[in-house]
Amino acid sequence: MDLSDPAASAGENLAYPPEPWDLHGHAQVGVWLVPRRSAPPPHHPRSRQIRIFGRVLVGAAFFRYDDPSPLTYDEIMATQLVLDGWRPRVSITHIWVDSPASMAGGRDLWAIPKHLAEFERVTNRAYTARGIGTLTLARWRALPFRLPLGFRIAQDRAGALLVSPVTGSARLGTGKGFWTFDTGGPLAFLAGRKPLLTLTVQQFRLFFGTR
Repeated sequence: MDLSDPAASAGENLAYPPEPWDLHGHAQVGVWLVPRRSAPPPHHPRSRQIRIFGRVLVGAAFFRYDDPSPLTYDEIMATQLVLDGWRPRVSITHIWVDSPASMAGGRDLWAIPKHLAEFERVTNRAYTARGIGTLTLARWRALPFRLPLGFRIAQDRAGALLVSPVTGSARLGTGKGFWTFDTGGPLAFLAGRKPLLTLTVQQFRLFFGTR
């Protein structure tokens, strides 16, 4: 996918931290099975979608990055679980933030196609990305201990596959979430669909990128 668009050029002169980013905060993640014909393609054409009875595993998430993160901001993204050969990867197909520095850094360092959006958040239970989607978390329960996390994202950089590590830990749990997506928005392929589950990721610490 081409990153040379107005959103990229708007942030090209902004300073951002070098990798890895030591990120702290919380997230709410929804998981869907979407018919293949309705799901967007992975970010890189070499990545193969993992299909279950003709459906693609798609995730959407609201993230909040707080102090002592090097940048503090809100984020919404859509991802797919894909294969690089036989190795599982995460492909970020859509993503928006409210930090121009995060947008520029994500694009330059990891080829993540970040754009800018406006967000509203009520405590940690209600989230809105204007023109994109909303989440209301009715209840959630997280484990009382932390679990290690680790995965790799696979993104398209000028036709080459760029694979970047993410490691860390968090308190994980499940919640009851009510997701809505704007039918005229960029995540309309999730509109009206019920998620398989909603995961809550509390008190995470993630190292994004190569140490």
